[in-house]
Amino acid sequence: MTSKSIPPDNARLDRIVAEARRNREQRNTTYREQALKIYPWICGRCAREFTHTNVQLLTVHHRDHNHDNNPADGSNWELLCVYCHENEHSRYLDNIGGVNPSDSEEKAPATHSPFANLKTLLKKK
Repeated sequence: MTSKSIPPDNARLDRIVAEARRNREQRNTTYREQALKIYPWICGRCAREFTHTNVQLLTVHHRDHNHDNNPADGSNWELLCVYCHENEHSRYLDNIGGVNPSDSEEKAPATHSPFANLKTLLKKK
């Protein structure tokens, strides 16, 4: 059985992706470990308490939604259970209109008026 070698461009791309993933995991591990040392293992929203057996369900939430803002004092973090964390991010997306904040493209306002002809429809009766 012969094995085909990966073209150089793909190998380089694979290395870049692997390095980016390693860096992300290292960054995430660092601030997560710091937050777990600083704060009590209690969800900041629902007050559910966590132990060593279920601490994996406790997440670090960035209050300003910027995952690169990781001050050593933990002032941008709060511990949330996975359910409250998901709820917080859903509320945030609803608040900004369901649009990714990095999208700079503005959408045109709606022009349809569903009740424009209502007055004439009501007069016909």
